[in-house]
Amino acid sequence: MLRRFPAVAIVLPPVRPRLPFPMLHILSITVPIYLLIGLGYLAGRRGWFSKAESRVLGRFVIQLALPALMFQALSSRRVAEILNGHFLLAYAAGSAAMLAGGFLVAWRLKRRGIAFSAYAGLGMSASNSGFVGYPIVVQFLGPVAAVAMALTMLVENLLMIPTAVALADGDNSSKVWSATLWRTLKRLALNPLILSIVGGLGMSLLGLELPAPAARAVQLLANASSAVALFVIGGSLVGLSLRGRLSDIASVACAKLLLHPLAVLALLMVVPLEGPLRAAAVAFAAMPMLSIYPILAQRHGEESFAAAVLLLATLLSFLTISGWLWVLTAGLGWV
Repeated sequence: MLRRFPAVAIVLPPVRPRLPFPMLHILSITVPIYLLIGLGYLAGRRGWFSKAESRVLGRFVIQLALPALMFQALSSRRVAEILNGHFLLAYAAGSAAMLAGGFLVAWRLKRRGIAFSAYAGLGMSASNSGFVGYPIVVQFLGPVAAVAMALTMLVENLLMIPTAVALADGDNSSKVWSATLWRTLKRLALNPLILSIVGGLGMSLLGLELPAPAARAVQLLANASSAVALFVIGGSLVGLSLRGRLSDIASVACAKLLLHPLAVLALLMVVPLEGPLRAAAVAFAAMPMLSIYPILAQRHGEESFAAAVLLLATLLSFLTISGWLWVLTAGLGWV
């Protein structure tokens, strides 16, 4: 017989009490997030942390802290609560529509190359769920943010990134496209984030719990994710420039911040999803693109463009995220 150990409560940043006006409540959530990003930028700008040191902190978040957070969140919930098909359908369909639309507009209408078009579509459709999304949504909606983050990361890591990279490498060859897709999926199979999702789901499905000392260690790692992730985002913005192809840069950034959440919202109008997960789907879609966006684009020589898009989207997102959170509260009444 399996021995069950006492459950360890998930410790998350406290949800701030509502203030008299919805926008004041929203600003009480977003302003501290961007203060931490600003602190990271200041530390990088002043030389307190070098680019290499910031990358080490980023690897800590990606390899350890975020996987611990997702494992902890998923293993403590029932599988039926986690694997929400309606959430996955709405978020995946909205994101895929943005990827396809961005790719086709850049390739067919603007006559850009296939690689550039693929990364333009990826920039419009894949959110920074872990570094920016979770710290904001957890204050906005509470513990359900961890489940929503895991679901969005499944979409991003298993659908959006492999498809965009395969398109960029494809060169209209189905053989190359399929080989690239297979290589990408094999790399993702060893990704700590994916492994933590699989492990958390397995623990939940089997009804197992970690021994108390191990659970507390995982909890400590998970609690480190938010602040360090935001600090790293700020440091990564040091030295980036918006020069060149400003029209392309602005169109991708604005499509990500405005059209991606709108696409997910449109799907949620027809997909029967209720409760806080509905608001979480739109909120995660409203985040700027994933922080590894320039790294993914590097192999095709588009890293400068991707870095400029990331910079502009991160700067504009303070206004757009605040606006979307207001829409979800005062406008739609979903929160």
